[in-house]
Amino acid sequence: MSPNGRVLRCRLRDRVLEIGPGLGVLTNELCKVAKKVVSVELDTRLLPVLEETMAEHSNFKVINGDVMKVDLHKLIKEEFEGMDVVVCANLPYYITSPIIMKLLEDKLPIKALTVMVQKEAADRLCAEVGTRESGAVTVAVSYYSKAEKLFSVSRGSFMPAPNVDSAVIKLHVADKPRIDVRDEKLFFKMVKSAFAQRRKTISNSVTSGLSLSKDDFRVACENAGISPAARAEALTLEELGRLADAIYDIK
Repeated sequence: MSPNGRVLRCRLRDRVLEIGPGLGVLTNELCKVAKKVVSVELDTRLLPVLEETMAEHSNFKVINGDVMKVDLHKLIKEEFEGMDVVVCANLPYYITSPIIMKLLEDKLPIKALTVMVQKEAADRLCAEVGTRESGAVTVAVSYYSKAEKLFSVSRGSFMPAPNVDSAVIKLHVADKPRIDVRDEKLFFKMVKSAFAQRRKTISNSVTSGLSLSKDDFRVACENAGISPAARAEALTLEELGRLADAIYDIK
């Protein structure tokens, strides 16, 4: 079975927002199982191609635009108001992570996001926070959603074959963040600082990134029940949240 076919075996809802339809190969399959598919495509040269390849589907609409700049809240309200919406993205790997984070950080009214990414990125995105495989992006994804690796896709599945293997992942978007923090901006700034220098202890990486004194940070760790000598990759999502709140109280 092709990767496109296997994606469709996932539990997609009836309405799909697709990002990057390209020539419409996956889009065509989506239209067969969804009541409505709205695709956002940046390349104007592909619009007439999509008009031709998707002509038989009355439930399809294409919007020309850059998904990083399009008002997705407005788009979803106009096209899917009151409906359950999932996002399906088939994108170049270099832009996948920024788009995933935009979709999550914008807190869009979507239920899930299914996307193909490079295998190494899939491993990182789907890792458990608090394990060696985790990173700042793992924390961000876990904060907003529950990540699930659906299946792997070998490089031989494509022509021409890329230099990397791939995987399809699904992010089940939570109705609200999975932990409560007092200052979301501070939380993510702390997380970014903590993982920026993975080999350093959080005492060194966080104090440097947040311009916090070692004494204040030691007090914050005490209040959060965390060792200042710990490394970021060893901390769970809940522990990171407690630490951010403790820093907030001090600052």
